Amino acid sequence: MIEAEQDNNSVALLRLMQLVSPALPVGAYAYSQGMEYAVDAGWLRDEEAVAGWVLGVLQHLLGRVDVPVLARLHRAWTANDEEAVVYWSGYLRACRESRELQEEDRQLGRALARLLRDLDLAEATPWVGHPDAGFAVMFSLAAARWQVPVKATAQGYLWSWAENQVAAAIKLVPLGQTAGQRILSRVSVTIPSVVSRGLALAEEQIGFVAQRLALGSALHEHQYSRLFRS
Repeated sequence: MIEAEQDNNSVALLRLMQLVSPALPVGAYAYSQGMEYAVDAGWLRDEEAVAGWVLGVLQHLLGRVDVPVLARLHRAWTANDEEAVVYWSGYLRACRESRELQEEDRQLGRALARLLRDLDLAEATPWVGHPDAGFAVMFSLAAARWQVPVKATAQGYLWSWAENQVAAAIKLVPLGQTAGQRILSRVSVTIPSVVSRGLALAEEQIGFVAQRLALGSALHEHQYSRLFRS
């Protein structure tokens, strides 16, 4: 019985690794979340500036918005509470401050919904064309059905986001691969505390404004030359 439980835990961990893998075919590599404008404007010129940007957004935005909402979505999916899923998916979309951020979230969510549908997770099917099909919504669905615990789900979600940001910075600044790994090393020791704080937030405490991220994303919409879609 203990061995079976260990096997189940191992499968859940491996399914989480599948969700956070850069090979996940949702197109996350095409987005920089305003970082492209930040580099073009001279806000991010070197490794330390990029690390400050990534860790700042991770701690003060994702930790105070995405993590607590992701946890509530995970619980809603686990309880088959469709009303709560719809509420929190709409809530999270309302927290995206620019058109590009909203479109990025919707497109990634729909792409993950299509993938999960094709992996025989039928509950994802209605979300393929849903206006609030955010990435966290589908990520939490997969994690709940694959029995990934909430804390591990949030940690994996943040790691996936940070890895995409660092990959974008390596191309844009540009940074070397080793510099990127140094930033990710700092991310890895930061994520556990960010998740713990985010999971402890009451509903009325959810929310944060990241002015430069929002401004950079909005201005990116009109940037003359672009590598990324956001």
